[in-house]
Amino acid sequence: MSALLERRGISDRALELADKVEAFVRNVVAPFEQDPRQGAHGPSEALVADLRARARDAGLMTPHIPGGTGHLTQRETAAVLIRSGLSPLGPVALNTAAPDEGNMFLLGKVASDALKDRFLKPLVAGDARSAFFMTEPDGGAGSDPSMMQTTCTPDGNHWIISGRKTYITGAEGAKVGIVMAKSDDGACMFLVDLPHPAIKTVRILDTIDDSMPGGHAEIEIDNLRLPADQMLGDPGEGFRYAQVRLAPARLSHCMRWLGACVRAQEIATDYANRRHAFGKPLIEHEGVGFMLAQNRIDLKQAELMTLWCADVLDSGAYGTTESSMTKVAVSEALMRVADNCVQVMGGQGVTADTIVEKVFREIRAFRIYDGPTEVHKWSLAGKIARDWKKAQG
Repeated sequence: MSALLERRGISDRALELADKVEAFVRNVVAPFEQDPRQGAHGPSEALVADLRARARDAGLMTPHIPGGTGHLTQRETAAVLIRSGLSPLGPVALNTAAPDEGNMFLLGKVASDALKDRFLKPLVAGDARSAFFMTEPDGGAGSDPSMMQTTCTPDGNHWIISGRKTYITGAEGAKVGIVMAKSDDGACMFLVDLPHPAIKTVRILDTIDDSMPGGHAEIEIDNLRLPADQMLGDPGEGFRYAQVRLAPARLSHCMRWLGACVRAQEIATDYANRRHAFGKPLIEHEGVGFMLAQNRIDLKQAELMTLWCADVLDSGAYGTTESSMTKVAVSEALMRVADNCVQVMGGQGVTADTIVEKVFREIRAFRIYDGPTEVHKWSLAGKIARDWKKAQG
């Protein structure tokens, strides 16, 4: 693993931590991949608690926020989160999973001290999970957040929120919610304790992926009444705060799933070297060996794009364009890797005997989550056009 991943520009402290994370995921977490406490909507709360207890014992809970306060640089975070992704259960065990990782980053940047103490501390400690309520059903916010239909209305020193949300990852079982709604002044963002009687799960969606606790829910919010001090910032600042979360959250997806595909490549490589057909190991057949070779190329390119974007974020820039480019490049490269791993392993590749088929399903979903490839390309094309016009001027 270490030979494949870049180590330059990463502090010794972060590299040591990353190596500990890798050893923990391989030796402690990976044996749980066949644990029956997993279902169509993610690992059960009992399995999550079991894995997190082991991470605490190893001193590795929420490793990218050492001491529960300071955050590693994005390049250092990449070293840690890539290794946490070596098993689909790794991010769950180590508390580096979506949406919690992105929500912790956001609250660490913009929440007041009182809100951090109430909502962020239990998340960092791994004692609570969270959900980010933004995406809505047809006609509402999705790739275009300006279409938001969930409303929030002031009522004295409170706000009343109503609307519907969908594809809300981890809502079932979450203890902390971040709810986006629109007011007359623009988008707003609120923190809420969960469960709450005004926030009801309509259904848990059956989706192609199943690695995130709680699955993905369709939600109804009916006259949710919250104190004004549970709003992040001021009315109308919701989209600005969403931008704070956006690029790092996109990038952390790239980190985790890069680790998963590294592991899938390892499994497929082992299979291709051990399995024989037509008088020689599979890897000696060009049709197989070339797929693994292309995977190695795609993995390295994905890694370098991820680290490039991490450096942009570490410079203090929002990195909106760079994270968009990276999300497209990495998700498409990892899709090729995962597909090739399944193909190399033939019938074995589509069974649940290894994590390869799960990684394939998760990466297929990743091409959509945090913005489909086509939306990112459309946005990038628009920026290219604007830059051209500016250059003419």
